[in-house]
Amino acid sequence: MKAALVILSAISMANAFPGMSDLRHVRRAQDEENTKKLPGDLEGQDESTMSETGKLIKNILQGNETPQDLTTAYSSVPDQNSAECKADKCCIWKHIADEMKSKMTGDAGRCNNLARQCIRMGFHDAATWSLDTGKDGGADGSLVLARECFDRQVNNGVTDGCNQMQAWFDTYKSFGVSMADLIQMGGGQKMMGVVANTSTGPPANVATVVCPLGPRVRSFVGRKDNSNPSPDGLLPSAFDSADQLISLFANKTISASQLVALVGAHTTSQQFFVDANRAGDPQDSTPGVWDTNFYGETTDASSPKQVFKFQSDINLSQDSRATGAWTAFTGTHGQRPWNGAYAAAYVRMSMLGVYNTNDLTECTKALPLPITSFSSPDAAALADFANGGAPDAAKNASNGDVIVV
Repeated sequence: MKAALVILSAISMANAFPGMSDLRHVRRAQDEENTKKLPGDLEGQDESTMSETGKLIKNILQGNETPQDLTTAYSSVPDQNSAECKADKCCIWKHIADEMKSKMTGDAGRCNNLARQCIRMGFHDAATWSLDTGKDGGADGSLVLARECFDRQVNNGVTDGCNQMQAWFDTYKSFGVSMADLIQMGGGQKMMGVVANTSTGPPANVATVVCPLGPRVRSFVGRKDNSNPSPDGLLPSAFDSADQLISLFANKTISASQLVALVGAHTTSQQFFVDANRAGDPQDSTPGVWDTNFYGETTDASSPKQVFKFQSDINLSQDSRATGAWTAFTGTHGQRPWNGAYAAAYVRMSMLGVYNTNDLTECTKALPLPITSFSSPDAAALADFANGGAPDAAKNASNGDVIVV
């Protein structure tokens, strides 16, 4: 990792020192090679030795299987203490997902701050792995188990989510539930890399699908926990350049286009720590809704004035390696392709640092069904908030509740 950082630092000085621009081309070539690899133990595995679930995950990551399941669901679920539930590995996850859903939405129907924190937690636990860390880091639960939530500044804004995750773990660990799986099932989606110091955030996959218009990402359980701290310094900053972001994620096998899909999770976000003077400001005009407004409003100089734009998002949107995907996800016509791209990228994210993929079980059927259409009951007040006309609305927006002007 140190070697990669040295090269990246050298690249940033390329304009100041003639001839050093060649390093940029070397790094970009290496980035491209890295994104062709598979994370965790999937790289180099002989398919003849893989389980059916392992093959499925590999096929999703290689684009040969759909990354979403919009329909498979329980029609009824046995009591969590019953023999029937114990015989079905996914049954307990249905009970967990239902409890999570009840805590992740407000009375306006939008996902709330807990959902956003859980999305972010999914990213921040998994993204501590890279091709240079070996079996250290990744989706292993250390975000909570090693108290990284509380001890690392980059995790500002997720302490409530971490406390809730610990409470869920204390309740369900006797059922064989791991913290690593709780974080990924609960936050299945908001790392987006550049979520540092924001309150956006199943757990990741539950949190994503309870946000109106959000994808229903295929979800797997069976990860192993690790209470040792993960490698530090592998999460993005809200001020990173496009080169820094793309190289950082390429070293996690995530391409520039996949990164663009992941950062779209900022669409539900409100920031609280990047600029404390603007705490509570949304990152697009419809916080709590998984729509595509983030993409258009990040690049629009005339976007609503209360919309808070990370410099890193602006930088990424302007890079030639990212503009194609950014444009494709912009506007209402971008919703379907973005959801699919996000789901594919997040399945990959959720496998970072996972070295027992053949032991995993798919439990997507435990997730809530997606909300495929949505109109905010307080649309006028929400628009007023985005334009700076409702200064006291940030709390209601954060809670997913109806805004009263």
